[in-house]
Amino acid sequence: MRIVHVANFYGPKSGGIRTTLHELGAGYIARGHEFTYIVPGNGFYCEETADGRKITVPSIELPFSGGYRIIRNNGGIKRLLITLKPDVLEVSDRFTLSGVGKWAGARRIKTVVFSHETLVGLARQYFPFPLTPIIDWHNKRLAKRFNYVIATTAFAAREFEKLEIDNLVRVPLGVNLEVFSPKKRDEELRVELLKGSEVLLVHCGRLSREKNPARSIETLQLLLDRGIKARLIYVGIGPLFRKLREKAKDLPVTFLGYIADRDRVSEILASADVSLAPGPIETFCLAALESLASGTPVVASNTSAVGEYLLLGAMQPVGAVAHNNPQSFADAVEAVIEMRKRDRNLPSLCQQQAENFPWSSTISLMLTLHGELPQRFKRSLRAA
Repeated sequence: MRIVHVANFYGPKSGGIRTTLHELGAGYIARGHEFTYIVPGNGFYCEETADGRKITVPSIELPFSGGYRIIRNNGGIKRLLITLKPDVLEVSDRFTLSGVGKWAGARRIKTVVFSHETLVGLARQYFPFPLTPIIDWHNKRLAKRFNYVIATTAFAAREFEKLEIDNLVRVPLGVNLEVFSPKKRDEELRVELLKGSEVLLVHCGRLSREKNPARSIETLQLLLDRGIKARLIYVGIGPLFRKLREKAKDLPVTFLGYIADRDRVSEILASADVSLAPGPIETFCLAALESLASGTPVVASNTSAVGEYLLLGAMQPVGAVAHNNPQSFADAVEAVIEMRKRDRNLPSLCQQQAENFPWSSTISLMLTLHGELPQRFKRSLRAA
């Protein structure tokens, strides 16, 4: 099967989209399929990678986005698709690329679109007035242009379910359980990062408005006021980087910037006490799942999707959620710190929960959606 994935907002320092594309590609190839991904860049070039053929096309840099780009010419994408002759087209952008899905569907190419964002949440973040009719219209049109709309969580699916869209499919994303593990915990690194403090907090993600990264600094300040000797580590880059550094002046905060080495990121996550995910509209948050796989419990916004996989209703949750204010986040962090003190098995519980989200499961669900026959049927057909 020839699978092509077209994505915007992909770049050298992008997070979730980049990880998702690479993991999907590696998984598809391991199952015997061809995979090509088309992404925005400074020019046109093609290269073979371990995750598939990567085609970079000219793009436009979005102002104030911290380097995010969108593909400049959908006509060029269509011409590429004519050459590539895909059996399946996957799209990661529900805005400027939706017309490509309609074009491909008219040519009997199977199409899916990933809903990586919630339009309802984005509208609330950026507009002071409701945009419900426009959002509903957009989501209905999007669903009509693709065979399937992929939502990764119940939270992501909600705005489509209310419209009774019948081609909505839930496919959770995954985590690399070999890269992210409690075994990566490094006591020497932990001491180095703490710099004399006692509690290590980590915030891993893009530093942009919709993810509310300033909440982590506000939480730290309250914890310090309560006598908790904590230090906060930021892993990531984004348009708010300079403002956050100014806000954190004279506080025990370290900005590590973007780290390309995923093994290094896993060591940092595994060496922390609590991972913070304050984004109020996260539809999945791979960094939070990677934290769990690393054995580190998560404190997240109660309006995001992250709480769906923190086992909040269980006897032994692997994190906590908080209201979108510093006091509630500080309370939740304190509660999780106490959880770690009471149960030394908490890192193992975090890892066990992450094991329910392997990328292999994501790959299988996607390939089933694309029409791949189960292995037992393939063996029967060969025998016949």
